[in-house]
Amino acid sequence: MSKLKTALLTAIALVSAAGVAHAQAGLNDLEIAHAAYTADTIDIDYAKIALAKTKNPEVRRFAELMIRDHTAVNEGAAALLAKLKVQPKDNAFSQSLISGAAAKKTELNALDGVAFDRAYAANELAYHQVVNKTLSETWIPTVQNGEVKAFLTQALVTFRVHEEHAGHMVGALK
Repeated sequence: MSKLKTALLTAIALVSAAGVAHAQAGLNDLEIAHAAYTADTIDIDYAKIALAKTKNPEVRRFAELMIRDHTAVNEGAAALLAKLKVQPKDNAFSQSLISGAAAKKTELNALDGVAFDRAYAANELAYHQVVNKTLSETWIPTVQNGEVKAFLTQALVTFRVHEEHAGHMVGALK
């Protein structure tokens, strides 16, 4: 895939995801918890695809990091929700994330070699950019529960490191 085509597809993904992020601004705490858990699970799924397909050691290390960190965040979120004695609430935004991820998984599974590595890295960069923007500009300011807000703020620190790492990976794969 040409650099221009990859950049264009990434830009389209960002614009589409940003539009979706603006559409979900009215979620309550339990819906945000569900959407955040869903987003983490999706990124774990992308990483599992990468582990099955890549031969690149850097891509493999990144995928392993995504599984480890996003699993830890989901486990921490589940423990917090159990402590608060609440259940996350499924919602249309979570369902739209799942639908969008299905298409991306199909796209990633159709690629091999360097084309896969580049597409995976570009997707991870775009995905973390959107997630981080949504967390910092929409969800964290909106959440009412202080413990949930603190948890999301802590997770954002980790996700910003992921975004930076993905950016370096994109640059290295050019």
